[in-house]
Amino acid sequence: MEKLAGSGCELVIPLNERKPLKDIERSITTTYRRQLWAKFHKAVKDFELIEEGDRIAVAISGGKDSLLMAKMFQEMQKHRISNFELEFIAMDPGFHQSNRDLLLNNCEYLNIPVKIFESRIFDIVDHIANDYPCYMCARMRRGALYSKAQELGCNKLALAHHYDDVIETTLLNLFYAGSFKTMLPKLKSRNFENMELIRPMYYIREEDIIKFTANNGISAMNCGCVVAAKKTSSKRREMKELIRELKKTHKEIDRAIFNSAGNVNLNSILGWKKDGIKYSFLDIYDEMGNNN
Repeated sequence: MEKLAGSGCELVIPLNERKPLKDIERSITTTYRRQLWAKFHKAVKDFELIEEGDRIAVAISGGKDSLLMAKMFQEMQKHRISNFELEFIAMDPGFHQSNRDLLLNNCEYLNIPVKIFESRIFDIVDHIANDYPCYMCARMRRGALYSKAQELGCNKLALAHHYDDVIETTLLNLFYAGSFKTMLPKLKSRNFENMELIRPMYYIREEDIIKFTANNGISAMNCGCVVAAKKTSSKRREMKELIRELKKTHKEIDRAIFNSAGNVNLNSILGWKKDGIKYSFLDIYDEMGNNN
């Protein structure tokens, strides 16, 4: 796979020619059944992400992850796994025209009936949070997506965060926020009534998404942000590189990080926070007994 520097992003240029749509769709449940389809279905089942009668807004960013997520949702409907409705939405936060055209071209070719809407988020973030734009941008983009989803009568918003996003977020919080907090597979919105965020790609490895994208000849945006494109470093990239180095001596380090969030021992931590209230191990010290 080659990368071509674009306007405000890198375009992922596969070495293979783009395959016919029917072959791309078939590969999800055949060639990549174990790596993609089975893990998508497992996350939906394990975390109860989809219920009968749901109307789900599938957020399309233009990147490889969200394009694949959209196709897997379509495959679920095709195989009649649960009774739910889909809306495919894409926000243009200020893309360069080449990036917007790429997004729309991919959606048209992949038969994803996307509804695109505009915002000025890149301009706003560049003005108010130029030094650390990513956090503010993510919050504003999510709010805009929630609003559009609600407008379309949806009760859920699906984002394409994957396995690697989860472990990188866990390390980012540990190293830079001084807290142990991970990315959950679903969340209830605090600001949008009766709305829920779901992450059905939760178990899927990024390397498998890259293989699917490259082998099917799909060109997708790596990053469409014209603000972060000005920056020379990325904390998330640092985490990727750190995990890559650690795997040289501990092949299962990524799995250990991922599993750690499900194996928290309250008897062995100094404190925790729940619903905005902080607790100390002293609050349960008398109940802990002798752990020596």
